[in-house]
Amino acid sequence: MPEATPTFIRSTAPDGVPCAVLGGSWSAARLAEPGSWSRITQALADAAGTTALSWDLRPLTRLDHTGAQLLWNTWGRQWPSQLLLHPVQRSMLERVARFTTPAVKPTRRSVWQLFLRLGEKLWKLWDHLFGLLVLLGQLSLDVAKLARVPRRGPWRDVSGHLYRIGATALPVTALVGFTIGVVLAYLMSRQLRQFGADTFIVNILGLAVIRELGPMLAAILIAGRSGSAITAQIGVMRVTEELDAMRVMGIAQGYRLVLPRAIAMAIAMPLICVWTTLAALLGGMLAADVVLGVTPAYFFATLPDAVDIDNLWVALGKSVVFGLLIALIGCHYGLRVKPNTESLGQGTTASVVTAITVVLLVDAVFAVVFKNVGL
Repeated sequence: MPEATPTFIRSTAPDGVPCAVLGGSWSAARLAEPGSWSRITQALADAAGTTALSWDLRPLTRLDHTGAQLLWNTWGRQWPSQLLLHPVQRSMLERVARFTTPAVKPTRRSVWQLFLRLGEKLWKLWDHLFGLLVLLGQLSLDVAKLARVPRRGPWRDVSGHLYRIGATALPVTALVGFTIGVVLAYLMSRQLRQFGADTFIVNILGLAVIRELGPMLAAILIAGRSGSAITAQIGVMRVTEELDAMRVMGIAQGYRLVLPRAIAMAIAMPLICVWTTLAALLGGMLAADVVLGVTPAYFFATLPDAVDIDNLWVALGKSVVFGLLIALIGCHYGLRVKPNTESLGQGTTASVVTAITVVLLVDAVFAVVFKNVGL
């Protein structure tokens, strides 16, 4: 026989207590029929706000897990005070109650809990800063060791990282730099044309790109590209227990893992900075020629007088610092990865975010310290 449509009837018991009588088949198939689900859920929502309501489940022809879960949620995941039902129906509801987590009301945090949470965050920050300081000290010792015996240095690792960090990043950095140069030239041309100062686009574009945008663009791209790769590489070595094997064999992790990457990053970043700067200047020069009629010949002739050479040295110095910081942060989070894939993903994400943030902060420090250089 076909199952009956689920019903919900509000009535009053002989003693005057309001009662909810359920009938029909409260199964997944019947509740999913058009109109049944909205009708039943609306009736249950209205009944949930009624206090001292008696529930009568005896007229039900069928009750499966879907119907039992719906009732259990309506009751606030606790048994009602007055309930009439068959033993089979009770066993079904008890099974749902056993495997359902009780509803936990969110508690409002007190001021003391917020203070403790702040202390926890500050302690984690101090832990990371102390770890980076230890890593920087170990890198200094490894550099001194390399200077004493340069022939035994990890030069093959350095060359490999130079290729992966520098050579393979040239296409994307050139594309981004060229695009930024075109956009800047177009935006500045609209403002300069209002004052008849078309030729000053060389001064503004040259100073902005050479001193700030070139190093910043290169650092942000390398932090997202190579910084994450460094963390992932070392993190995978933690997951596959290669770091433990290196410790057992007596191989210094700082000398074999951190030092080559730091040297390669310190060498590659200034070169990538110059490459990105040239691409941005090329894009700006072509856009200025199209929009303002500033020819490339005039651009090349005016740029050395408009932008002092000291700005280039500041940019190269920043790039070296950016490269070292990105390498240290990537190695720091890679060495702190736990032997599971979840920690590897979290460490890689934290590495990229921290590296970009630190690059921005250090660039602000450079802007303040060297505000009188080249300007």
